[in-house]
Formats: sequence, C-alpha cells, structure tokens
Amino acid sequence: QLHKNFTDDQVKSLLKSYLDKKIKINYILQMLRIKRRRFFELLAKYRKDPDSFSIQYERKTINRKIDPDIERNIIQELKIEKDLIKAKDIPIKWYNYSYIKDLLEQKYSQKVSLPTIIDRAKRNNFYFLRPKRKAHDREVITNYPGELIQHDSSHHQFAPYAEKWYLITSIDDYSRLILYASLVERETTWEHILALEDVLLKYGFPLAYYVDSHSIFRFVQGRDSFWRNHYKLTDEANPQWKQVLDDCRVKVTYALSPQAKGKIERP
Repeated sequence: QLHKNFTDDQVKSLLKSYLDKKIKINYILQMLRIKRRRFFELLAKYRKDPDSFSIQYERKTINRKIDPDIERNIIQELKIEKDLIKAKDIPIKWYNYSYIKDLLEQKYSQKVSLPTIIDRAKRNNFYFLRPKRKAHDREVITNYPGELIQHDSSHHQFAPYAEKWYLITSIDDYSRLILYASLVERETTWEHILALEDVLLKYGFPLAYYVDSHSIFRFVQGRDSFWRNHYKLTDEANPQWKQVLDDCRVKVTYALSPQAKGKIERP
C-alpha cells in the first residue's frame, strides 16, 4: 500500500538521499513502513531508471475516471489551500481535504469521495508528510478529564480576515476537548477572565490551569517591574486573572518553555 501513502517524488527523494549517504536505511524503513526486501526492490528499480521510477499500482483494468470539471475544481481548490499554507501570517500548515470535499459539494454541487481528493492531491504534489512529534519531557500528563485545562492565546491572520486577530483557547488536557475558543481584536485581561467564566460555569472547576508566563497570567520580576529596586519577587504579586482562579481555589501551573506547553499549541 506504499502508493496510497506516498508520492513518487517523496520516495525518489528518500532513495536518492540513501544513495548519497545522507540518511540510513533504518530511517527509510521506519518512514515508509516497509521491509528490507521491499526496500532493495525499490532501490534496484530506481537505479535502473530514476526518471521513470514510480510506485503507483499498475492496474490490469482501467480505473474509473472522474468528470474533468470535478477534477479541475479539485485542483483549483487545492491551489487556494496551497497559497494559504505558503502565507506566513496565516496559521495553516496542512491541507484540509475534508474541507475541500465539503466545499465541492456546497460550492459546485459535486459529490466526491475523500480518497479521490487525496489521490488527486498526491498526483499533483498537494500533499505533505506529517512528521511524528516527540513528546516533550516537561509536558504535563493527566489521568482523567477535568484534571487540567490548558489555556493560551495566539496572534495570527485568520483567513478570510485581512487583519490579525487573537485566538483565545482552553482545552481539556486529557480528552483534548476544546472548552473555549474566541477571536478578539485586542488581548486583554478581561477577555481571559471572560474565558474563565465561560468554562467554569459550563464545565465546572478543574484541579488546575496550565498557562505560559505571559504578564496577564503571571508576575515575573524584572520583566513586570518598572523600578530598578525590586520589592516584589516573581509570583509575589498576583495579576487579576490569577486572583480570579485563587478565589475559585483552582491551582495555576506555568510552562517553563514554549515546547512544554503541549496540546494547547496544536488544538
């Protein structure tokens, strides 16, 4: 099933890197999920004729073709997605094939299966390999829903808006359920307090909140003091957002680095 998961160019690139001694065989076996025997079969085929090398399944019967108008619209929408991915100000990193499927039905009244869209995407190089993420050693680990809520905000240009907006989100760490999401023009303490109110009244009180060291969430000596002589050390002064959680008897835990923020970075 190699041809269903990778394009010809992706496999060619891996084989070429192996021949150039840039990567090792174990990495390719793990990436392609194939055995050594299959790898050397592909390598021999690539060495024989690199230009015409292909992993596409050769059918004995002619495959069913889709309407040319449908195929044209698929490519057109994939190109729009590609432009969004390339735009640095828009936080889109991957193709959303399910969205394109829904869009074809709503915009063109054309019903197309998801595998067909993915197949056309791979054939026309509208496809990215998603690298496996390694868990950070300081990410929190929870055992049940409601134990910990991760809360954060991000400032991006969210299509189709022309200006940048702030996205405030809260998710349950264990289940990854999005408890709160709101786009605001300005990030203020009050907006984050409203997010607390919405989550706590709707879902109840968690054991703890997990946030970064933004000044809205935490007082940090040196950064948040305006005088040379410091009379308050880190965490000795509570911002209003933390005061609300203290009154609710909800613990606040701080991430030590962006990498340790965990699931809230990719809700």
